[in-house]
Amino acid sequence: MAEISLLTWLLALISVAALTGCALLFRRLRQHEQRYQVLINVLRNEISAITNSSIGMGRRVVEIEQKLNITAEKQAELENRDPGAVAFNQAARLMEMGADVNDLVESCGIGRPEAELMALLHKELKATDAIGHDR
Repeated sequence: MAEISLLTWLLALISVAALTGCALLFRRLRQHEQRYQVLINVLRNEISAITNSSIGMGRRVVEIEQKLNITAEKQAELENRDPGAVAFNQAARLMEMGADVNDLVESCGIGRPEAELMALLHKELKATDAIGHDR
């Protein structure tokens, strides 16, 4: 009989120790869960802020794109209004591609003095750009 009561006490002690261990583990689990919930809330707030700023930036990009398109259309209208300006715009493009004075006179129908002036101006702009890039 003494053996049974000792065994009963031993089992009761082991049961109490197991229950205490389970209670401690449960408390730790709850603490971890609370910490993770706080982190999840912080991340949700950050994602929301990033999403809102992205939407705002997208709207700004669309507005700027629309303004750019309007500006490009107005520029094209202005270029097409004056036939002389078209010739000079074409001459400037040809200069960028490496055309010389004779090419400008023949292709664009502008006078030799204007073509020489454009060539001189183009040469000066290239020199200024080269100096600016070296800094």
